[in-house]
Amino acid sequence: MSVPMTEAVVVEVPDAYEGGELEYKMGIEFLELSATRSVARMPVRGNRQGISLLHGGAFVVIAESLGSISAAAHAGPGRYAVGIEINASHSRSATEGHVTATCEALQLGGTVCVHEIVIRDDEGRRCSTVRMTNLLRDHRAS
Repeated sequence: MSVPMTEAVVVEVPDAYEGGELEYKMGIEFLELSATRSVARMPVRGNRQGISLLHGGAFVVIAESLGSISAAAHAGPGRYAVGIEINASHSRSATEGHVTATCEALQLGGTVCVHEIVIRDDEGRRCSTVRMTNLLRDHRAS
């Protein structure tokens, strides 16, 4: 299902935006953020497992970061997104360079958002495909 572009809420990426503590530690750089499409990149070095392959959990971290930010952009002011499901299929790993994750909306509803995140290596080869579902909630007054 395609999502109409009228649903897009473009979020300007501040020059100093690095995400949360985990994204910062992993060196994730956010390049584009919106409800319908977001992009980030992450270095392989520093995020590898013992046999020098990019850790599978690192794929999930960059994917979940983008899926959450995209869902929050769709939720809008006074609302927030909570991840309720994530599924990752790793088809190849990387040992050097960077990986780039592209997040695209599959469903932008009033209470649930679904995004697909495709992560590719520097040669453009698909390494991981992740689907994430977020529940949209209203902030409660204190």
